[in-house]
Amino acid sequence: MAESPVPPAVQETVQALLEPRPMRRGSLSERFMRCGKAGCPCADDPSARHGPYDSVTRGVGGQTRSRRVPPEQAELARSQIEAGHEFRKHVEAYWQACEAWADVELEPPEAASQDGAAKKGASKRRSTRRSSPKSKS
Repeated sequence: MAESPVPPAVQETVQALLEPRPMRRGSLSERFMRCGKAGCPCADDPSARHGPYDSVTRGVGGQTRSRRVPPEQAELARSQIEAGHEFRKHVEAYWQACEAWADVELEPPEAASQDGAAKKGASKRRSTRRSSPKSKS
């Protein structure tokens, strides 16, 4: 059977995926941290913690990985994360368009569906018993 031509929805999503750019997964957040120095108030008082520090956080293999980002690069990291979100949206749109295309290919031709349609219950074959019936003695 010959493949059907690529639908426009699939072509559009492919074009969106073909525009490479730096991107990342995860999220950007501000963190306040303890320094660990003896006698520093940050150890006991949460409001005295140091920061805010920007960090990119994401899950990797069931663990959370964080990377600190300098303040002057926080906006760049934010735009990379947004690019990653857009990429995922395009990938999902691509999947949906390809699945719709696949569904169209699975639909039976109109002539075969009207003439040779099978009737429910038309099979003459009976199921066979796999184990012997229990005796009622």
